[in-house]
Amino acid sequence: MLHLSLPDLAALPAAAAQVRDALRGHSIVCFEGEMGAGKTTFIKALCRELGVREEVSSPTFSLVNEYRTAQQEPIYHFDFYRLDDPREAEDIGALEYFDSGYLCLIEWPSRIEALLPPERLLLTLTVTGPSSRELRIES
Repeated sequence: MLHLSLPDLAALPAAAAQVRDALRGHSIVCFEGEMGAGKTTFIKALCRELGVREEVSSPTFSLVNEYRTAQQEPIYHFDFYRLDDPREAEDIGALEYFDSGYLCLIEWPSRIEALLPPERLLLTLTVTGPSSRELRIES
């Protein structure tokens, strides 16, 4: 387990670089944290670190966005906040995405817990002040 202190937004690039290194061997990365904790903001920083050039935004209504790394590999970004039932994730083919071997960044994974493979990286963002956060990384 790794704990990172993020005193402000300026700390995001360095933290994203550390998380990039922690990704090795993981294709499923789950992001937990209360509303407004900065899950999407952190995912934006991580995607920049992975060479994504296009705009990264929350897929709250589409459920999944696809981005491309500098090596043209896909990254799938999910936001399951609005799901009422895990079957909705199955209906969009979430299991196929998870089995693809490509990086899947998942916000609100607890809403689809039963569908997630056991091998995954969990990042939990905790609000510690108006602009400060703590990031806990566990596999």
